[in-house]
This record gives sequence, C-alpha cells and structure tokens, in this order.
Amino acid sequence: MPNRYHRFAAIAAVIGWLGLGLQLLLSIRLTMASGQGAWAGIWIYLGYFTVLTNLAVALALTATASGLRGGFGRFFAQPDVHAAIAMSIIVVAAIYHLLLRQLWQPHGWQIVGDDALHTVMPLLFVLYWWLAVPKANLRWRRVFAWQVYPAAYFVYALVRGAMNGWYPYPFVDVRALGYLRVFGNAIGVLLVFIAVGLLLVAIGRWQVRRMAASASITSTGG
Repeated sequence: MPNRYHRFAAIAAVIGWLGLGLQLLLSIRLTMASGQGAWAGIWIYLGYFTVLTNLAVALALTATASGLRGGFGRFFAQPDVHAAIAMSIIVVAAIYHLLLRQLWQPHGWQIVGDDALHTVMPLLFVLYWWLAVPKANLRWRRVFAWQVYPAAYFVYALVRGAMNGWYPYPFVDVRALGYLRVFGNAIGVLLVFIAVGLLLVAIGRWQVRRMAASASITSTGG
C-alpha cells in the first residue's frame, strides 16, 4: 500500500476502536442497570455480527497503519481478507439501515455508537478498500470461501441462543420463528453476502482494467 494511505488507515482505525469502545461501555452500562452485571454486557456485546465485523475492520486497519509483521500482519495484508471484510461490513450497514433501524429508537451516546459502527466505519472501510487494496488477484471463486465467516457466525449465534435463549437479531430468533424459518432466513442472507462479494470482485476487476488502460495510455504518450 502506498504510504499516503497509511495515515488514512490509522485515522479510520482510531475511529473504529473508539466506536467499539463506546458500544462496549454502553452495553455494560445497560446490563449493570438491569442488575445483570458487567460480564453480561460483554457477553451480549460479543454476540453481535456488527461488533465482530467492526473488530475485524479495526484490526485490518490497525495492521495496515502500523505495518505489523508476523502471522497477524500477513493475514490482514491479504487482499482477499480485506475484500471479505468489506463484503461483511457492507452487509452490516445494509441490513441495519434497511431492516433493523426502524425497530428501535436510540438516544444520546447510543446514536453515536450506532452510527459509528453501522454507517461511518462501513463507509471508511469501503473507501479504504477502493483506494488502497490491490485487486489484481481477486477471483470469482474466492467469494464462496469468504462465506465461511458469516456461516460460522450463524452457527455461533444459534449455539449462544441455545445456551441462554438470547438471539442478537430477530431473523435468527429460534424461539419466535422456529428453526425452519431461521434457516430459510439464513439462506436468504447468505445469498446477499454472495451477491455483495461478487459485486466487489466485479468492481475490483474493473478498477484493475481501468488502471491498466490508463497506464498504457500514459506509457505511449497518448
């Protein structure tokens, strides 16, 4: 990545960590006010796909900005990983704004936390992906490998729910919908993930072709 994007990644990472920290504090405050304690707030916090995906976003941006090496740095340096995270954070924003936003009315700092994780960070990470991430090696078939993360989260959410009866999103609430409808919803959401992933590959490949054409014109003096 060109050095000029390291600062952008660093600023975006700071915003991401602040948003995550604020959301954690709000979660803990809510459970403590209801008498459940701080650990209940952490448990609920770590149950949301939004939080886990924003953690991945913040880690990827931090690895880029700091130039981390070793296994962690190499993992988050992979264009495929960035694209998979971009796919996931786009779906986070889309589902929240299209399906979930109207289900509740946040107030005060909750508005700030929600907007940071569902609007600001998706926009910043997609912009970072567009500007800074190499895309020459993006392949259509890799989109299906990217689905391991949302599929694993779905299993994780069901296991958590089976343990304590709490489900983070209404479309995975087995108590209200039953397993058949929940699995149907999961297939629908998975198709959305695949569609977004394919769109990102298409956009990335188009960007590569455009840059190659521009470089060819420049080299020939056209």
